[in-house]
Amino acid sequence: MSVSQLRNYASGQWIAGEGEGEILHNALTGEAIYTASSKGLDFASMMQYARTKAGPVLRKMTFHERGRMLKALAMYLMARKENYYTISHLTGATRSDSWVDIEGGIGNLFANASLRRQFPDESFYVDGDVAPMSKRGSFIGHHIMVPKRGVAIHINAFNFPVWGMLEKIAVNFMAGVPAIVKPATLTSFLTEAVVADIIESGILPEGSLQLICGSARGILDHVQNGDVVTFTGSASTGKMLKAHPRLIDEAVPFNMEADSLNCTVLGADVKTDAPEFDIFIKEVVREITTKAGQKCTAIRRIIVPEAMVEDVRIALGKRIATTTIGDPSIEGVRMGSLAGLSQKQEVLEKIQELSKSQEIVIGDVNNYEIKGGDKYNGAFLPPVIFYNANPFTNTACHDLEAFGPVSTIMPYADLDEAITLSKMGKGSLVSSIITADDKIAKEYVLEAAEMHGRILVLNSDCAKESTGHGSPMPMLVHGGPGRAGGGEEMGGKRGVLHYMQRTAIQGSPTSITAITNVYQQGAKGHILEEHPFRKYYEEIQVSDQLLTEKRLITPEDIDRFAALSGDNFYAHKRETNFEGTMFDEQVAHGYFIMSAAAGLFVDSYEINPVLLNYGIDELRFTKPVYAGTNLQIRFTCKQKLPSDTTPDPENPKSLIKRGIVKWLVEMLDDSDEPLVGVATILTMVKLKNQED
Repeated sequence: MSVSQLRNYASGQWIAGEGEGEILHNALTGEAIYTASSKGLDFASMMQYARTKAGPVLRKMTFHERGRMLKALAMYLMARKENYYTISHLTGATRSDSWVDIEGGIGNLFANASLRRQFPDESFYVDGDVAPMSKRGSFIGHHIMVPKRGVAIHINAFNFPVWGMLEKIAVNFMAGVPAIVKPATLTSFLTEAVVADIIESGILPEGSLQLICGSARGILDHVQNGDVVTFTGSASTGKMLKAHPRLIDEAVPFNMEADSLNCTVLGADVKTDAPEFDIFIKEVVREITTKAGQKCTAIRRIIVPEAMVEDVRIALGKRIATTTIGDPSIEGVRMGSLAGLSQKQEVLEKIQELSKSQEIVIGDVNNYEIKGGDKYNGAFLPPVIFYNANPFTNTACHDLEAFGPVSTIMPYADLDEAITLSKMGKGSLVSSIITADDKIAKEYVLEAAEMHGRILVLNSDCAKESTGHGSPMPMLVHGGPGRAGGGEEMGGKRGVLHYMQRTAIQGSPTSITAITNVYQQGAKGHILEEHPFRKYYEEIQVSDQLLTEKRLITPEDIDRFAALSGDNFYAHKRETNFEGTMFDEQVAHGYFIMSAAAGLFVDSYEINPVLLNYGIDELRFTKPVYAGTNLQIRFTCKQKLPSDTTPDPENPKSLIKRGIVKWLVEMLDDSDEPLVGVATILTMVKLKNQED
């Protein structure tokens, strides 16, 4: 295979770095395949290009527009995935290894695209609940979040050249922030192929994504306030970058996700004939062999009850013996190579260090077979399992990480010891406990959680559908305390908000409504002459308001509702002796008041653009309603949300274009403090424009 030069994508151009650059090799054969250089790139200009070219465009887009952009990109890349699999083979990865990286990464785009439904159709986000700040309600506080006006710089590890990039840019694009990606040079040829397709697609605004395949040394010298830096890799490199003076001077957020000494615990309740024992063995072997152990979430410490050590060793040995190592393109191969010879050498050095304080019980780095590939020039290593009889004394296993197919079995006497051992890794991305006893699980989770970013509780109830110990999911936080870096990635909405600035705003309810485009209780409404249910989605405006007629609540109403609903709670019965209760007399059902409210605000005389009632949120009854009360409803448009649910071609009714409208329902009586109940109802409303 001829040696090709990788390109960088900077300031709207593909640029091959100057000079010979770093030579990259086929991990299976050791053959030189690419060179990578970033010499000659102007990092300061790249960052300014992102800020000025793409930043304004992304910021003006709404969350829903950004989400649809991500969905389109995900579909575009998915159609080209086979090319990525072909290239990924050169990294030593099996098809299943590459699936996690390639389709897992694209899956992050899909998952974050779906987050748009949790955001308004706005370029900004209103965070949390209103804060009342005055007695009469004329002065309130709120929080608003807007996109940062900088660039996200992502410095990624070699083990997931696709997933590592896509899981990060998905969230910064959803937030409205452009990115510069620096993959680890070792496997950057796969990242380059994906970025080339992204740029070719034209789906992203120009300047949204730039790529550095060679060294990015010096890029942090140019960060400024408004930028965000993320790092995935070794703890030592992360600490060095985190201490960069420019990050401190400019108050630039630095999110670190570092390799950690993750652990799994076998519960003391699990015996060899229990299904959880097999689950445990399969999970450990999968984590050791997937990506040849090159995962930041891989199991490095296997914590088992003292009495189960030998059973675990034997079972692991048998299962590992069936794992064929070699060229993943050959039938039957289940484990490929490490990413390169330099990585293999580093793992061998760590194995040598660990051997000083513990013994190898499974595997021999000098005696193993491979199927295909080049055993001497390729980066192959067999799984290696240590046993540490005294993990509280011989602590190298809690300090040194061999970033490959290497792990250590260690015994514990009781659950307290297991918890202590789990925390001796000084902070990890993930821990798991395999147990059928939920009491054990609860104690472990509550006591160990402080030192782990994620804890998987695994048993036969969930094993078949579990995503496993080592699989971070887009909707959950990925990161961990201490050695793991103290950062957070993904986490659904949390990940997006990391790229936004939260600002407290204060003012009158009417002013805050105008700013947020979400109606705040107490704001001035736009009183309507026409009933709002006769308006199409496009015609409805936030703050549109209807004040209904009044309805007298009678004892007979309460009796009939009790009979109809079957709710004969004592407070709803006339003959109750109310002495010593919270009530003075027969009180109306809260759900009757809500039903009566609907009778007042629903316009039901003819077919109108309201397609259906979509639900009720935040329903509260604030004081009793007695017979003789005159009930009136103040009905206000609170917020509008577009609906882009994929229609079903076989169901013509699903093809109707519609949106969701939230209405604030305030239930009022005739007193000086009239609010008796409040709710938010959601209606699905037809769009006037049904054209595609």
